[in-house]
Amino acid sequence: MSDRTSVPMADPDRTASNALYVPKDSTANAQYVLDVDPKRAGWTHSSLRVVELAPGGTHIFTTGDSEWIVLPLSGGCTVNTGDEQFQILGRDSVFSGVTDFAYVPRDARAQIASGAGGRFALAGAKCERLLPARYGPAPEVPVEDRGSGNYARQVRNFASADAFECDQLIAVEVITPGGNWSSYPPHKHDEHRPGEESRLEEIYYFEIDGPNGFGYQRVFPSRVGGSDVLAEVRTGDAVLVPDGWHGPSIAQPGHTMYYLNVMAGPGEKREWRICFHPEHTEGYQ
Repeated sequence: MSDRTSVPMADPDRTASNALYVPKDSTANAQYVLDVDPKRAGWTHSSLRVVELAPGGTHIFTTGDSEWIVLPLSGGCTVNTGDEQFQILGRDSVFSGVTDFAYVPRDARAQIASGAGGRFALAGAKCERLLPARYGPAPEVPVEDRGSGNYARQVRNFASADAFECDQLIAVEVITPGGNWSSYPPHKHDEHRPGEESRLEEIYYFEIDGPNGFGYQRVFPSRVGGSDVLAEVRTGDAVLVPDGWHGPSIAQPGHTMYYLNVMAGPGEKREWRICFHPEHTEGYQ
């Protein structure tokens, strides 16, 4: 394969690799099994937490200067915030279909309660506007089939920029069949170029269907000294993308890959504009 069509491999000696790959339980604390905030990531806006609740369990959190979406990974819950209460039906797993969700604004206090227990993602972004708390129905989530052949995948645009109103937060889910590539062609969004590219910090959170399943995530530099990592990912792992070309995300044959993308940035407009790698786009547009 020529250099033009190959995706550069990671240098295992780069310290950036260790910083960008977040193995399962490596950020766990008394409240969350995954806890990535701007301080941990070394950026300014994007956050992701995962909370596990036993049957009858509750979790209380304050939103501070960020907006949050409570997204069931498995199980259902009730979300209480201010005078609002949302019954979230949830789902058996991320592989069983789209889910409903709740939006919780900044400067609020919220409680998640689950009668049967479950796992819940809290996708967050630092923001300025105070928007109302809202319920996101599952039937209103736009589902998009993207790509074809061995780079086909399904994108669930539950909080994309044109599907659900937030101030800064953008979040989507992607289902990649076993053996397929997604996040392909490699792309980036680390520069502010009006009308062409928006600057966004991104978190990838992974789950793999079936025991012992795994996948791979690639991030490589868009500039000298930029982000560089090739990570083997399993359920509960995350990869941070502060800058650089990212993709492909590769699913092991026989094991469907799920990832949750959480994005936000400093731009005045909430928009998801990406730039594809010019050496990997032929035949894929």
